Amino acid sequence: MNENDLRVIKTKKALHQALLVLLKTKTLESISVSTLCREAEVNRGTFYLHYNDVGALFDEHLHYLLKDLEESYYEPYRHAPDLIPSQLDPSTIRIFHHVKKYQPFYEIVFDKKSSLSYYYSLLDKVTSLIQASTSIFDLGNRDIPLLVAYQANAIMGLLIQWSMDGFARSPEYMNEQLSYFLRLQQDDELNR
Repeated sequence: MNENDLRVIKTKKALHQALLVLLKTKTLESISVSTLCREAEVNRGTFYLHYNDVGALFDEHLHYLLKDLEESYYEPYRHAPDLIPSQLDPSTIRIFHHVKKYQPFYEIVFDKKSSLSYYYSLLDKVTSLIQASTSIFDLGNRDIPLLVAYQANAIMGLLIQWSMDGFARSPEYMNEQLSYFLRLQQDDELNR
């Protein structure tokens, strides 16, 4: 099967969109292949050509999303390999653009009724990205695991608030705010 075939792309897109629609009202475990196929307007045989079960579809969706998140996170480093977070150019930040692109998924992740496993999958990814980028800096005697936890949860906090506000602010505004907060953090450390 050719993954670049427009029919395959269209079918998978319909299945991914149907999954997100259903996840707004159901748990992953309660979504049947029949219900998913009805929502996507795809027959079961076509579904099974691509996936073993609904969990495999979810895993694929999460894989694409986390890959895009990683690329978005590292975008500022493409512009300045020796990037100091407090000197981050807001126009190079892409995390908030990523979230806006995948907004239906993030609405599910940050919904208080959703499984916490979605949230923790995202937190784990953000933590690992920060951990990897932190390793390039000399942070002296700082407790690195605590620093990484602080930064990851700060980003998650911004995302949660943005979600609670219905994603009303633009990604560019969120970029500016993150950049401002990082500068504040550095200024605070310098004034000690």
